[in-house]
Amino acid sequence: MSDSSSENFVRIDEKAAAKIASAVGDYKGLVQDASHATKREKRMGVIEAIRTYPMAVFFSVGISLAIVMEGYDTMLLGNFYAQPAFQKKFGTCKEDGSCQLTSAWQTGLANGTQIGSITGLLCVGWLSDNIGYRKTMMGSLFFMASFIFLPFFAQNKVTLLFGQLLQGIPWGIYQSLAIAYAADVCPVTLRYLLTTYVNLCWVFGQLIAAGVLRACVNKTDHWAWRLPYALQWMWILPIFLVVYFAPESPYYLVRKGQIKEAEEVVARLQSKDGTAEDARRTVAMMKHTNELEIAATEGASYLDLFRGTALRRTEISVMAWSAQQWCGSNLMGWSTYFLIQAGVPTEKAFDLNIGNSGIGAIGTISSWFTMQYLGRRQLYIIGETLMFLDLLAIAIVACAGGSGYIIGGLLLCLTCLYDASVGPVCYCLVGEVPSTRLRAKSNAFSRLTYNLSAIALNSLGPKMLNPGDWNMGGKAAFVWMGTDAVMILWAWFRLPETKDRSLSELDVLFENKVPTRKFKRTKVDQFGLVDGDDIENKKQIDSTEEDDEKKKVENGANVEVHTLTA
Repeated sequence: MSDSSSENFVRIDEKAAAKIASAVGDYKGLVQDASHATKREKRMGVIEAIRTYPMAVFFSVGISLAIVMEGYDTMLLGNFYAQPAFQKKFGTCKEDGSCQLTSAWQTGLANGTQIGSITGLLCVGWLSDNIGYRKTMMGSLFFMASFIFLPFFAQNKVTLLFGQLLQGIPWGIYQSLAIAYAADVCPVTLRYLLTTYVNLCWVFGQLIAAGVLRACVNKTDHWAWRLPYALQWMWILPIFLVVYFAPESPYYLVRKGQIKEAEEVVARLQSKDGTAEDARRTVAMMKHTNELEIAATEGASYLDLFRGTALRRTEISVMAWSAQQWCGSNLMGWSTYFLIQAGVPTEKAFDLNIGNSGIGAIGTISSWFTMQYLGRRQLYIIGETLMFLDLLAIAIVACAGGSGYIIGGLLLCLTCLYDASVGPVCYCLVGEVPSTRLRAKSNAFSRLTYNLSAIALNSLGPKMLNPGDWNMGGKAAFVWMGTDAVMILWAWFRLPETKDRSLSELDVLFENKVPTRKFKRTKVDQFGLVDGDDIENKKQIDSTEEDDEKKKVENGANVEVHTLTA
């Protein structure tokens, strides 16, 4: 694809257009319908989009609830290390009666979950391509219900380790499919809301876990740690039912050539006011996007993530997700253990942990408003920078021998900054940046690199904080300041703005290798309707859209007159 004469304008390449024309029967009809659907989606406000696609919102929200389970369990394990009953059962006790799980076992248990997630991520791309999103999700929920028995009945650390490893497999599947499904079924206006909602589910899981842990902190028997594990079962059935009744991803059906079925799915996702014509045009938009991506790269394998312009898109997804690990969030995951080592009493540490998760939820919800105003890129960079300053403050307080409560307050601030910027923006980016044909595989690979980063940090985290090892306490913030600075520099030079872009527009921008800082203002013609013989076709599309608007106005007027007459 090539640039036009204008520096800030790009359009579909003639060769790509020719490939699409040869692959479809009625190229002009496809372009007309796709252009109409794209403009219709981009004109919608948030409320109108929710009213137009209520079932898309419902099913996306329901399927994303699976992430609550992952957020719940990741909060459990890190904070069990600070729970007296868990320490006594699985830790090593000293002569004075104090018990502590060794840093080696802390690392092993945390990394068992990550290795399981990597296994799930390696499987999800193949599974979703071959049996679809729904069946893959239902299968993972079934196995999750079975795997919970292991940690629940664990009597030793080895059983606990195997339980964490096996539970990680379905979590890896959830991580990829929840975002891919949200991006596939929702219009462009709702894409940022439903993808960042995944981060809110993660935070809700942590908030529930924080409350459960606080309720169990004074228990001295095995239910102190078994009850939190048992509560994971309560999510399985309701989420399974949502997935069972949910339609398959329409983009998946389009890729399989099942156009009629895709139209039926879109009709299900629309409100009762939606017409069959609207569904047909929306599927035409999906088909055009799919053909546009085939013209750019015919393959859809993992190797295709590293070919041509897909490599740049893969880099952005990988770095956006990896930044979640390297920006200092490691301190948030170990917050209770960290606070206790800093001198805060156990009960107070668990109380602060609840506040930590509650503030995270508020931060995520605030991002829905700030992202609309600032966009993805600017909010991401501002968030990373403010987190750097917060980490600096934690390190200074620790060096000065300040109170653990001050560090606790700064940790709450760090959580708010993370969940108002880097946390939710990442989910939006990984839902938007990959091509639709490679989205599931891109999400899986990007999340895999996130988990590899987690394995590295899970080896460092316990050593930094454990009194028997480095015992750095708040001074560990110096380490995360350095890694966060690297992430800020990467985002400044490499992270483009994707706000208000349709998926086909993003395809053309990446294929034309538009520089990062020009992404926001570059105009895109992904249909080839700007000059030449296609001017007449563009007029025809605009005329059709005007006729549709007139019909809607007339229908509304007729309804009003009928009501007055009645």
